[in-house]
Amino acid sequence: MEAFTSFITSVDGFLGYVLVAVLVPVGLYLTVRTGVVQLRLLPEMFRLIREPAGHDADGKKQISPFRAFCISAASRVGTANITGVALAISVGGPGAVFWMWVTAVVGGATAFAESALGQLYKVKDGAAFRGGPAYYITKGLNAPAVGALFAVIVAVVYGIVFNTVQSNSITDSLAASFGTEASGSGFSIIVGLVLAVAAGIVFVGGVQRISAIASVIVPVMAVLYLILGIIVVILNIGAIPAMLGTIVTDALGFQSIAGAALGTIMMEGIRRGLFSNEAGIGSVPNAAATSSASHPAKQGLVQSLGVYFDTLLVCSITGFIVLLSNPEYGTPQGSQLTQTALAAQVGEWGVHFLTSAIFFFAFSSILGNYYYGETNIEYLTRKKGALTVYRLIVVAAVFGGAVVALDAVWTAANIAMAIMAFINLIAVLLLSPVVLRVLRDYMDQRRAGQEPLFHRDRMADLQGIDAWDGTDEVTQPEFWEKHRNRRS
Repeated sequence: MEAFTSFITSVDGFLGYVLVAVLVPVGLYLTVRTGVVQLRLLPEMFRLIREPAGHDADGKKQISPFRAFCISAASRVGTANITGVALAISVGGPGAVFWMWVTAVVGGATAFAESALGQLYKVKDGAAFRGGPAYYITKGLNAPAVGALFAVIVAVVYGIVFNTVQSNSITDSLAASFGTEASGSGFSIIVGLVLAVAAGIVFVGGVQRISAIASVIVPVMAVLYLILGIIVVILNIGAIPAMLGTIVTDALGFQSIAGAALGTIMMEGIRRGLFSNEAGIGSVPNAAATSSASHPAKQGLVQSLGVYFDTLLVCSITGFIVLLSNPEYGTPQGSQLTQTALAAQVGEWGVHFLTSAIFFFAFSSILGNYYYGETNIEYLTRKKGALTVYRLIVVAAVFGGAVVALDAVWTAANIAMAIMAFINLIAVLLLSPVVLRVLRDYMDQRRAGQEPLFHRDRMADLQGIDAWDGTDEVTQPEFWEKHRNRRS
């Protein structure tokens, strides 16, 4: 078993570096080709995230851009924002934070491209929508076998394996806060049962319930975590300029605080940034497709903003908390480093607050991860029984993860996620001309002073654009006329 664990750990490390070598150039390519869309249209992103949702034929409100954003943020904002950032700093030093920021800016273009494609090739699911890479690989590239492979990987890795990790993180943090044993204890069994029941109740409500819960948990916890970060900054206001200077000088190799080489600093920051904001991995388009947007580019822009929310906001808060506590470098440390740093800054209550943050961030990740799995199960089969079985498996995984730590499974999941990212990035590159057409169509309408609307006839030469038939309320001019009148 040790030999197997050592082998997959080596493979994971190798693929991690290869993934960075692919993701960054793709992000730079899309940045150039879209005219730095992730920065140029930043004000537009804030406008779009507040847009209303339409109603289905029965008068029920559909999923708004903000709710779709929260589904993806629920999956993105997890324990990696607390544990992963601390680990990157402890190994790579302060400069790792700088490279996280760079990765977020570059990844914004990738997030736009993949999420716009998720919207363009989405399908109707009753009164709702679903989609993602499996759908645009099948419809846009006519490669159903590859789409099916992608769907299987997402359903297994996100819905099952990653959720065991999230529930395990919740158990560990709660056990540390209450001063009790974690894995295998009666305490962990109780936590596992509570998590499994709570998750199951949300799962059966489908995407509407998941988006409703996520739209509450994600903003509330992010704001509270931001307030905590602001408190720490205020307490150390005199040290902020020096901290920022250290981040930059360490990142550029002028001063290696942790004794790490420049390459190590860059790789730690880039890897943690990529795995935190998930730009290019192929997970976020599954959430982006749920929105009833009036134009595919809209949700692409909103999800680009999501990268900044995750990395430039949440990850930066963790980075500042850790760095302002003058940590020791060179020894890999995760959440315990953040907990120690908080206790030093605000007292022991900070440790318990962090436990609460980990709980809610991880639970919201369980919901987002599950939805990614659900929509890909529905790609593979429309049998309701299959979805019921899948829900039971995920609930069991949530319980099992709370009770037993499965490190080898986590490493194997990282390998599968790297494969998933390679498939998605190739698809996004091949479909990048379509992305540029979508962006151009959106900008042409904006320059003409119109609210951008999309109909499949606008790109009649493309196959597989089924949902954009003009029946969705938000794609009709009358909806936006009423909206303008209400606002005025």
